[in-house]
Amino acid sequence: MPPAASSRIEEVDDSVNGDDHRSGSEHNEPSTSTSASTEKSKKKRNKGKAKGGLEKIGNVLAGKGDGGQKIPQALVDHVVDAVNAQGGVPPDDDADVDQVDLAALSIGGAGVGTSSNGKGKAGESSAIAAGKRPVSAEEVRKALQIVKAMDMLQGKSGLGGKNKKEMGEYKFWKTQPVPQMGEQREVNNDGPIEPSVPREQVRQEPYPLPTNFVWSQMDLEDPDQGREVYELLSNNYVEDADASFRFQYSAEFLQWALKPPGYHKEWHIGVRGQPKNKLVAFISGIPIQLRVREHVLDTVEINYLCVHKKLRSKRLAPVLIKEVTRQCHLKGIFQAIYTAGVVLPTPVSTARYYHRTLNLPKLADVKFTHIPRNTTLARMIKTNELPVVPLLGSAGLREMEDKDVEAVASLFKRYMLRFKMAPEYSIDEIRHNLLSGRGKGKVGANGYPGRKAEQVTWTYVVEDPATHQITDFFSFYSLPSQIMKSTKHSMLEAAYMFYYATDVAFEPSADASGNLSRRLHVLLTDLLIIANNAKFDVVNAMTLMDNWAILKDLKFGHGDGYLNFYLYNWRTAPLEGFQAIPANSGGGVGIGRGVGVVML
Repeated sequence: MPPAASSRIEEVDDSVNGDDHRSGSEHNEPSTSTSASTEKSKKKRNKGKAKGGLEKIGNVLAGKGDGGQKIPQALVDHVVDAVNAQGGVPPDDDADVDQVDLAALSIGGAGVGTSSNGKGKAGESSAIAAGKRPVSAEEVRKALQIVKAMDMLQGKSGLGGKNKKEMGEYKFWKTQPVPQMGEQREVNNDGPIEPSVPREQVRQEPYPLPTNFVWSQMDLEDPDQGREVYELLSNNYVEDADASFRFQYSAEFLQWALKPPGYHKEWHIGVRGQPKNKLVAFISGIPIQLRVREHVLDTVEINYLCVHKKLRSKRLAPVLIKEVTRQCHLKGIFQAIYTAGVVLPTPVSTARYYHRTLNLPKLADVKFTHIPRNTTLARMIKTNELPVVPLLGSAGLREMEDKDVEAVASLFKRYMLRFKMAPEYSIDEIRHNLLSGRGKGKVGANGYPGRKAEQVTWTYVVEDPATHQITDFFSFYSLPSQIMKSTKHSMLEAAYMFYYATDVAFEPSADASGNLSRRLHVLLTDLLIIANNAKFDVVNAMTLMDNWAILKDLKFGHGDGYLNFYLYNWRTAPLEGFQAIPANSGGGVGIGRGVGVVML
């Protein structure tokens, strides 16, 4: 399922790859451009490497083998045979890859080295147990990617496994104050990697650019410059691997995302090409006060690093990062948070993408999702059907208004203490993030049911009818993608789950009793209903905050994509994202609850 990406910084070595690793199956598929003879030879070599039994497979899964960025087909074939030899997997309409229990495989056991016919083909085992089905190569490949992502989270490897070639590619990041791959990050030993310095010790002159390029401070108050940024991002920033989908940023979205209270124009940095003075690269930073465990840091959120597709050999990305870092240092800010779809040194956490289908026929048409072989489109539509009227409609659910800002800010502040890394927003920041993108005029006036003109954000509160206290709120934002390869549909309307909170979390034993999960289920069901009534095609979410407890019950399906979170010039133990981490390793709060930051 393609796009569900967020803010990110790509690998900066010789260039930046702007085609981010997104939520989707296409970018994980083996290349089809290799000739048949070459592919056959490659498969034979890979098979020879894998023939040493599951000891070598175990090494690859632990990030010690040499698989490159892609999972070797021979490895996939052998694991398929192993799973099917042990009886297969339970039938499931959703074909959940979590059923592929790699840890349960008998490492070095019989029947795993080759298939029964000796040819190494996947799925030819005759040992499928009654009531089960054979596992597919696609499911195994996804499961292997999950295992590698787990290793990556611990700093052991990238998605392709840790080896000398990969570790040698982080030339730029080795010069930066970030935790390096494999470095131990001890619990209760948080702190800066490099000390802050006085302003006079910060470099005063901009970093030099290649010939024919000049720096440009982008003034987003100027409609013409705002349009330049919008056009650069829309045409070059994020698309899936086969260029089927591309984020379609609106001027309203960028005004909302890049101009929070206290923003600095100096942190909106462009590069122009001469002699036409065209904007060809951009990077942004916005101020954010971030709590990381017990430390509250004045940081910058780095976002929208983008270089024109035709200029990615010019080494502009490293210079952009150094220049925005210099500008932040001049303001006395020495820590940053950023995200990337690729693995850099070294993630503090990794979250997984989940998707809730709303307009299933359209999503199937554009190949955003697929219909499993054991079901039908009609059955899936019925399964995913939502009510028309919100469940809390008679219990005080309404759109957030200006008068609610202080109450929502107080609720938000208390709720975010549940998470080990979370923003600490002021009253003005709450007002901006939740209300400034609410659009103009009346709902439906622009021809879109459930929407106002220029609307970016939707925020709803629950006001107790008896006490008139704000007990809950939820929010989501709109970020559509242009559909590049469809003659029937031009735009994929995607809603992204944003922040939410409920005072049920403050009740004694709210987690253990299940009361919190039940309340979130009702609250976020209403989010889905409102998004559906506003004609969104899909709602995207991640394994952040308390999402994990209710994603599957709300019929979210997991995507193939992961988003890595990074801290610049700050060392801390890993935080729980898409997998649990023991308390003695920095976790202990539950899946997703290490991270309470939603990156746009």
